[in-house]
Amino acid sequence: MSKYLAVIGASGHGKVIAEIAELLGYEVLFFDDAYPEKLQVEHWSIKGCFKDSLLAKNSLAGAVVAIGNAQIREAIITQLQSNKIATPTLIHPSAIVSKYANIDDACVVMAGAVINAFATIGKGCIINSNAVVEHDCKLADFVHICPNSAVAGGTIIGERTWVGIGSNVRQMINIGADVLIGAGSVVVKDIPSGQTVVGVPAKALKQ
Repeated sequence: MSKYLAVIGASGHGKVIAEIAELLGYEVLFFDDAYPEKLQVEHWSIKGCFKDSLLAKNSLAGAVVAIGNAQIREAIITQLQSNKIATPTLIHPSAIVSKYANIDDACVVMAGAVINAFATIGKGCIINSNAVVEHDCKLADFVHICPNSAVAGGTIIGERTWVGIGSNVRQMINIGADVLIGAGSVVVKDIPSGQTVVGVPAKALKQ
């Protein structure tokens, strides 16, 4: 069985994901739409653009999408899956994941992250370095919990929401879809879909 894993997106985020993939025993093949102008990222060569990864599907163990933008990540994961390319979840060996947590496919759980009992993580989520998702949280598809952020127990987060670096979310909060929570914010009340909030406590920016 092939151990080649396509990493879609040759950015800094992609480099971190590539290292996780190697720790898990994969050989990394980068694909990026900047190809052929961009041919290399660090010591990894870029093999082609995204369409080339679709053509190479028979030689791949699967593909992981290393793109932070949730809408783009969703579109590419959907296309990969429609082309019958596996989209495995990658969990860094140093992450702590409860045996009672449930994580869907196409996710990445990075170094030092903690996912506690009965948390549910949707498809295509990013749980970034040292992030904490506490017990009974429910994260919908394509959520990104940025580094050093903490989401307290029983919180519900909607699709494509971004929880910025160093943010904290109080327990039992409901956060809608497509919300942007600014870096270092503290969320103490529910947030409707589509809002951008910042500050301590977090407040919506005026449109």
